[in-house]
Amino acid sequence: MSAWPRPTTADIGLRAFSSNPNRLFSETTLGMQNILLSSLAQKTINAHVRHSAQWQISAPFVNDEKQWDVLLIQWLEEVLYRTEIHQQWLIDCQISTTWKENEVILSAQVSWVHSEKIEREVEIKAVTSHELQFTELQVNEMAISQWEDVPDFQGPGWFCDVVFDI
Repeated sequence: MSAWPRPTTADIGLRAFSSNPNRLFSETTLGMQNILLSSLAQKTINAHVRHSAQWQISAPFVNDEKQWDVLLIQWLEEVLYRTEIHQQWLIDCQISTTWKENEVILSAQVSWVHSEKIEREVEIKAVTSHELQFTELQVNEMAISQWEDVPDFQGPGWFCDVVFDI
């Protein structure tokens, strides 16, 4: 996994790295899910029966600038919504995005288990835009970490920072 929890003042932050934006969505999603799990759940999560589904969200697309960061917040909120309302705990996902003239569509092939079987350590109330980044790094460009437990990252690639309200 390429996602690391990072300290913030009162909430929980996450930094994730990947080679492309779609994979960065997956890494960030799995990193968020991992933050939520209790120690016991982290050890036993693969013992549950998995289900497959396709989840999809769409968002308006304006000004010819891909707003990956806004789409990331919407996607992570969708994952949390499905956990709470539909009892679908996301285990894994492969994501694709389609940027059209007026909207972007994010489609995810997901594996999930019933969320009532998952013991959680933390509850995320919201995905925030505080300190939100979704950034492409060019060849040899560096993302220097200010946190001891989070490594530096050298491009080419993508990284994101997201903070969760707990």
